[in-house]
Amino acid sequence: MKVVHKPSRSALSEFSRSEKRGLYKAIYKRRDVRHFLPDPISDRLLRKLLDSAHHAGSVGFMQPWSFIVIRSADVKKQVKALFEQANAAARRVFEGQKRELYPKLKLEGILDAPVNLCVTCDPSRNGPHVLGRNTIRETDVYSTCCAVQNLWLAARGEGIGVGWVSIFEPAQLRRVLQIPEKVIPVAYLCIGYVRAFLPRPELEIAGWLPRIPLDDLIFSDRWGQKVHWGQKNGK
Repeated sequence: MKVVHKPSRSALSEFSRSEKRGLYKAIYKRRDVRHFLPDPISDRLLRKLLDSAHHAGSVGFMQPWSFIVIRSADVKKQVKALFEQANAAARRVFEGQKRELYPKLKLEGILDAPVNLCVTCDPSRNGPHVLGRNTIRETDVYSTCCAVQNLWLAARGEGIGVGWVSIFEPAQLRRVLQIPEKVIPVAYLCIGYVRAFLPRPELEIAGWLPRIPLDDLIFSDRWGQKVHWGQKNGK
């Protein structure tokens, strides 16, 4: 009698080898991009990326995000002016080698990227009581960051670069983009095609900071207790 081995439940839901390669490639090849080509991004592709963001996980399924798509040269110029003002102040907080390196870094592509995108968070969406948010109110912003990461990975898979610009005064950015007072501007992204993706993060290549070894960041059971891989039951 021939024995038929049924696949396990986990195997039935597991991605194929090629699908997993693509997923991990997007994760490891993702870059924070500052240099863009002027080539336009089609509405179809942009909406596809936004739909990927919209399918991010969110606490209580609150879906607190909204997206402001910015193509206007005038709006970009206003945002660039906000960046320049905040950037001049930011460089003064660093000392020594980092102060010398700071002005050499390109920290935005606002005018170069064909599309700018502001991802916002509405803490009041779905009312004052959201499942899972009673004790940690900031989960609305954390959920919005998940949407940003979804978009970033989907864009990398499509050959689209994304750069996160965080050097703004939020109140000024809110004024330029006419964002309601209750809504939080979480991420301002520059999006566009690029000539190439760098082999490593640009700030790592420039010597701003190294990548921290993973084992320095993993603890067992409680803070500060190191994990010893390969030992059973943590012993």
